[in-house]
Amino acid sequence: MKQGVMAQPLADRAISASTPTKYTYFFGGGKAEGNGRMKDVLGGKGSGLAEMTNAGLPVPPGFTIQTEACREYMLGTKNPQIDIEMFSALKRLEKMQQQELGADENPLLVSVRSGAKFSMPGMMDTILNLGLNDRSVEGLARRSSDPRFAYDSYRRLIQMFGSVVLNINKKKFEAVFDGIKARDGVALDYELNPESLKEIIVGYKKIVLEESGKPFPQNPLDQLVQTRDAVFRSWNGERAKTYRRINRIDDWLGTAVNVQCMVFGNMGDSSGTGVGFTRNPATGERAFFGEYLMNAQGEDVVSGIRTPMPIRELERVMPKVYEQLRTCTWRMEKHYRDMQDFEFTIQDGKLYMLQTRNGKRSGLAAVRIALDMVREGLITKEEAVMRVEPNQLYDFLVPRLVEKGENIEVLTIGLPASPGAAVGQIVFSAEDAVKHHASGAYSQIILVRGETTPEDIGGMEVASGILTSRGGMTSHAAVVTRGMGKCCVAGAGDCVVDEEHKELRVKDHVYRQGDWISLDGTTGRVIHGQLKTLPVQPNDPDLIQFMSWADPVRKLKIRANADVPRDAKQARLFGAEGIGLCRTEHMFFAEGRIQHVRAMILSNTEADRREALKKLLPMQRADFIGLFKAMESLPVTIRLLDPPLHEFLPQREELLVEIAHLEDKKPNSPRLKELRPLLARVQELHETNPMLGLRGCRLGITFPEITEMQARAIFEAAVSVKNKGGDPHLEIMIPLIGSIEEMRNQAAIVRHVADLVFKEKKTKVDYMVGTMIELPRAALTADKIAEEAEFFSFGTNDLTQTTFGISRDDINKFLPAYMKAGIFKQDPFATLDQAGVGQLIEIATDKGRATRPNLKVGVCGEHGGDPESVKFCHRIGLNYVSCSPYRLLTARLAAAQAALQEKKTNHDLHDLLRNEQWATT
Repeated sequence: MKQGVMAQPLADRAISASTPTKYTYFFGGGKAEGNGRMKDVLGGKGSGLAEMTNAGLPVPPGFTIQTEACREYMLGTKNPQIDIEMFSALKRLEKMQQQELGADENPLLVSVRSGAKFSMPGMMDTILNLGLNDRSVEGLARRSSDPRFAYDSYRRLIQMFGSVVLNINKKKFEAVFDGIKARDGVALDYELNPESLKEIIVGYKKIVLEESGKPFPQNPLDQLVQTRDAVFRSWNGERAKTYRRINRIDDWLGTAVNVQCMVFGNMGDSSGTGVGFTRNPATGERAFFGEYLMNAQGEDVVSGIRTPMPIRELERVMPKVYEQLRTCTWRMEKHYRDMQDFEFTIQDGKLYMLQTRNGKRSGLAAVRIALDMVREGLITKEEAVMRVEPNQLYDFLVPRLVEKGENIEVLTIGLPASPGAAVGQIVFSAEDAVKHHASGAYSQIILVRGETTPEDIGGMEVASGILTSRGGMTSHAAVVTRGMGKCCVAGAGDCVVDEEHKELRVKDHVYRQGDWISLDGTTGRVIHGQLKTLPVQPNDPDLIQFMSWADPVRKLKIRANADVPRDAKQARLFGAEGIGLCRTEHMFFAEGRIQHVRAMILSNTEADRREALKKLLPMQRADFIGLFKAMESLPVTIRLLDPPLHEFLPQREELLVEIAHLEDKKPNSPRLKELRPLLARVQELHETNPMLGLRGCRLGITFPEITEMQARAIFEAAVSVKNKGGDPHLEIMIPLIGSIEEMRNQAAIVRHVADLVFKEKKTKVDYMVGTMIELPRAALTADKIAEEAEFFSFGTNDLTQTTFGISRDDINKFLPAYMKAGIFKQDPFATLDQAGVGQLIEIATDKGRATRPNLKVGVCGEHGGDPESVKFCHRIGLNYVSCSPYRLLTARLAAAQAALQEKKTNHDLHDLLRNEQWATT
């Protein structure tokens, strides 16, 4: 989880505890009370405004209410000091501007925006034009000599206040607005005349009264207090909580509130607003990138209501403003030493900077920007390694469409908002996306919307790709999907999306819910039908260069979970340093083998079982030969048979149905004679709780001939490869050990078979026998188990299951409720529970190494590819983690970052101790 307030160093907390809390920080007139290093206090937006003000950039003045006020609000604390400081800062702002909030003549108007420490685009709420009421709107009309602008600003305030503060469905406002537009026969918002806007205002105020039971507040101070509290509440809105969960942001951080003088981009053709990046956030190219709209306010650009213009067009329309904008933003990039995401407004030809922050970017862009900034001398190689989120490296593995030999029908081309490809069945709402994903009805989903809103975050999470008919490269859909690493095509204007009737019309085609389409987020193409996809090979020169900086830093070795030679070869391409888990049972499901496995299971005598196992032996041996060849001299950890035997047999219910059918229709069928003994054996093997039944080492103890066959296949394969010039390094892992006696029993069989094979073949190979720690008892008695085990590998999937007492197959029945209630912050089967399961791992590691100091210890559950879990494994001194091949890049980078964080912590601690020693002296 990203570091939050609760992780504040003790020394800092001691200082802050003894200092009275300052709740508001003013900025304006070229000076600010805060600075860019105060993100914990001012949030990203507030610290950016302070830094830009101190740098002399054209920033509208205002003040920031710090994050502590939000935390107190969440606790239900009524602190009058917050209001006192807020109103004092407002008076200071009014004096500076020589205006009064909501005055009848020349009124001061402000925006109220959220701003957390970590960027959460679109997840919280904003109010513009605050201070307008029935009287001040007339004053604004007179001051600006533009009644249309004044009434447009007022209707925007009522709509935003109604939806954000009063929780009124915005579609009610849109219905009034669209109705007047249709009546007047206008297509664009700014074509409405003042009289029509007045009608809209009347309609909006009627909605507010009907829905809330109170009239729209005319007192601007009431507007300010209610809006501030609404922004605080938005921190705990569903979309914000979902975003924090996905991005692992601490729930206790809270948001700051930024109150800032309004500047207007909707005052006519010499005004406008836009957003941009100092580099391309999709590719990383060092090119000015962004979009803008003339005669518009900020939400028009990002909401997708209107399709904006590329920012390069601004150079033609307003060349001086464009040049000033470029100069300001390049200064900020050089200052922050990172790509900047900025917002600006032009009012009557004058530029104002509203925000700068480190910009969200795709994984491809993150790597390229990091490399370029090292070459430009802005950052060091170590800083470059820390600039890329480990999960962003998935972008180098995003699928591509298979087009060769296919009859491709391109329906339309939209904007390439987020790279990669996605193929799926279309849905038209986030709710349907979540529902069909959870039920398994749709294996792959494309979420199709007119434009996405922050409320869609849950559906966007489960979708493979997003298609919108409106919006640009900086729309909500574009920004969020780039951060999530998902494919997105935005602003596909030829697409007509009917969300009510669940239809997508593209030219002559009509698609309904459940129909298949394909998206190419790299080119913006929308393609008819269900294409196949190919993964990208990780041979990108930028990626290779970047990983050459990361790999030497890390201490953890990174292995792959791979069961067949094909997967092992793929793992090598992704940088695997060995196989940390080969699940031998997966080999039994290959073609031509399952019948021998079933024959072994159905056998009633040891002799019959051995006869069936004898047929499996050469097949297993061939598999292991392939693995050892693929991995060359790298270690290969092979887990002996683990799952319950019934998993290799047909389902009991299916057999009962088939037998009943045959008894009714074909009572003399030979098939019936085959099925009856099979059913009897299935019923004999039936267990109430098979995951805690006859599986793992219990199988090998009950049927030692299974362990003998597998051990012989492994050692014969290793000897064969060695005799042909290979150098296999094998580690044999006994699963589900709970006691030293179980370990001793199975290890003795393995070592005995090894001696037999080495004697027969007159060749030896080095090997180790270890265990998979999956049970709390094994972790707590690890010192005893280490007397026999030469290595430990934590099977964190089962260890999580047995520690929590939660079935990983059934957790989804209650996980959503647990997440919503805040009981779980993350799925414990996705991110390691460090407090419980992690403590068992640490205990077992310490106990094991107390017995065997050189004990090799690793993790082989899927947690081995989760960045936070990898960093935990580094901190407690494990030797390696193992994960699926497609998570190897992520694990490699997470391990490097963990080592760099440790180095920085040690350096900071050294400095602290040195400073304390100096102070004492």
